[in-house]
Amino acid sequence: MAKPFHLAWFTSFNPPAWRSPWGGVSGEEWMTGEYHISMIKQMERAGFDFIMFEDSTMVSDAMGGTEELDLKHGLHSPKLDPFPMLPILARETKHIGLIATGSTSFYPPFILARVMATMDHLTRGRVGWNVVTSSEDIAAQNYGIDQLLPHDERYDMAEEHVEVVKRLWESWEPDAIVMDRETGHYADHTKVHRLDHVGKYFKVRGPLNMPPGPQGVLPICQAGGSPRGRDFAAKHANAIVVTQPIVSKMKEYREDIRARAERFGRDPDDIKVLFHLSPVIGETEEEAREQHHRLFGMEDPLAIEKVLAMTAAVTEIDFSAYDLDAPFPQDLTTNGHQSVLQDLMDRNKGKTLRQSLSERAQLGPQVIGTPTSVADQMEALMEEVGGDGFLLLAAPHTRRYIDAVCSGVAPELQRRGLVRTSYPHQTLKENLLAF
Repeated sequence: MAKPFHLAWFTSFNPPAWRSPWGGVSGEEWMTGEYHISMIKQMERAGFDFIMFEDSTMVSDAMGGTEELDLKHGLHSPKLDPFPMLPILARETKHIGLIATGSTSFYPPFILARVMATMDHLTRGRVGWNVVTSSEDIAAQNYGIDQLLPHDERYDMAEEHVEVVKRLWESWEPDAIVMDRETGHYADHTKVHRLDHVGKYFKVRGPLNMPPGPQGVLPICQAGGSPRGRDFAAKHANAIVVTQPIVSKMKEYREDIRARAERFGRDPDDIKVLFHLSPVIGETEEEAREQHHRLFGMEDPLAIEKVLAMTAAVTEIDFSAYDLDAPFPQDLTTNGHQSVLQDLMDRNKGKTLRQSLSERAQLGPQVIGTPTSVADQMEALMEEVGGDGFLLLAAPHTRRYIDAVCSGVAPELQRRGLVRTSYPHQTLKENLLAF
């Protein structure tokens, strides 16, 4: 049997599936956060470890040099900043973790460290930082940067950024606040330390002008796919996000990360490798298969358009220049998400671009069926891969789908002892390390 594993949810602060008859959300209602409040309450009841908000700050023009398709399908815009959402969600829940994305290319280390430490206090130790280096020049241009650094150098910059942020979180000793009424000292200055960091990319005096939160150094989430990215993730991450539909490569990735972690002197069990998964759930097997075909059959021209636009934005490749029914191009290069592009080329040799879209839309391995059979498949996947859990993406993002997962699949996994039924610790970091 598979050992217990973690469940988390991957989402954005953006519109849910507004074209679906089950969308149930007006054009602006989601912007108040009410939709995400209702979903996170269900996830906490279902034993999810955390919800993770990815983020980007662009309106993509990667397809055809125009923002039309990005705005038409609501892909990267509209998208609200997830950071202010975290304390709101924390007030509505008691245990579930809350992770938001901050780019090392755009956030100065001091601001990132201060914002996240503040969030840690406001949530009583339930936040984490999803570290990204960003991969789109058009996003960089919103910050006065004409062009991003080359891929591997962005990771060099991220290394320095994360190290500075960690040192800022550690710049106050645990007992620095003394509140001595006799001497009139609120904090002991000998226990608050300057950094005086001068590096290649950042210059930070320090110290942080506030004590660290309950977790001290916050848990870090990362999605390292390239060799350079894997090293970064193995060195720093507590949770790693992986997009991989092939089971043998899922297992290979996890084993590689664990080996790299050991080389960095870390305990591999301290890193939770979570695989993207969008299970399609029906009351019967037939209903689930029909739903899967509707979602991923790529018969709807709008669905094709949407997947092409998403893929173009991530890879910075304009796929409108390629024939849908010609062989998938094998000579593409990018300064964007290199691992995504390489994986696309590797998996689609001999296929047409059109044939590649269904798999690209699903991101993870195909899991289709009733709540019981979906639980069977998730259990089998974890047994084969070895751990550590799944990061679910909604297919489609509706309250109905969330309920199918949280009221159908998750309770079945809980009955089998495969996912948590309680949160034994106060902080996200401690609950992640519980098993």
